[in-house]
Amino acid sequence: MSKKLRPVLIGALGAASVAALVITTPALSTAAPAPLAATSASALAVGDLSAPAKKEIAMKLVSSAENSSLDWKAQYKYIEDIGDGRGYTAGIIGFCSGTGDMLELVEAYTNSVPNNPLAKYLPALRKVNGTDSHSGLGSAFESAWKQAAATTEFQTAQNNERDRVYFNPAVSQGKSDGLSNLGQFAYYDAIVMHGPGDSSDSFGGIRKAAMQKAKTPAQGGNETTYLKAFFDARKVIMKQEEAHADTSRVDTEQLVFLNAGNFDLHTPLKWKVYGDSYTIN
Repeated sequence: MSKKLRPVLIGALGAASVAALVITTPALSTAAPAPLAATSASALAVGDLSAPAKKEIAMKLVSSAENSSLDWKAQYKYIEDIGDGRGYTAGIIGFCSGTGDMLELVEAYTNSVPNNPLAKYLPALRKVNGTDSHSGLGSAFESAWKQAAATTEFQTAQNNERDRVYFNPAVSQGKSDGLSNLGQFAYYDAIVMHGPGDSSDSFGGIRKAAMQKAKTPAQGGNETTYLKAFFDARKVIMKQEEAHADTSRVDTEQLVFLNAGNFDLHTPLKWKVYGDSYTIN
């Protein structure tokens, strides 16, 4: 809007002069000022944890917590009962005989390779599903697992089941929520430990609890604020179970990356889990 001439000045000038002044007075724009370039966590580009290099980092991060090793490919043969009420825990992602994902893995493997060392244990796996029992399994099953794990076919089956049940759903939901690579990894690590589903102690329940405290970036929220709410909600659930009460995979790993602003999970990465230190260069 043009500035008005003060009355005293108008009286001292002729009409033509006033007109000239009005004409030559530059107009000020009425448009809103252009916003500053967004640099906050709410404006981060959505990540893609499925990119090969980032996915490899995700596998190593989870392996550090699940197996105390960055060599996740050495875990195909892993099998033991860790005393968490889920029966056997085995393989690259901790498939459990008591939660159904081990059964689904062996079923998928058998569909692909009917004559395999684990096929004969399917009836026992169906029977113990939902319990911590080893009935019909035991040391012979453990040996058969390790035998199968030496084959490319069973390794591929483990990779495929990990992606189908855990990795792909976590990354897909993370992208829908507008999250960076760090946020997508936070989802993946949570779904590995707590499982998919909508119950309060599952991944879906944890996400729901977080969204009651903060908006996701896709909703216009700030990613740092949202991820802190997600971590808080997850730790509440972790502390309800003795086997998962140590929250260091959040506190001294994921929160370290978040506080450093490393949303892209660029290397080098340094963190601790259960007191052990790890580095990815």
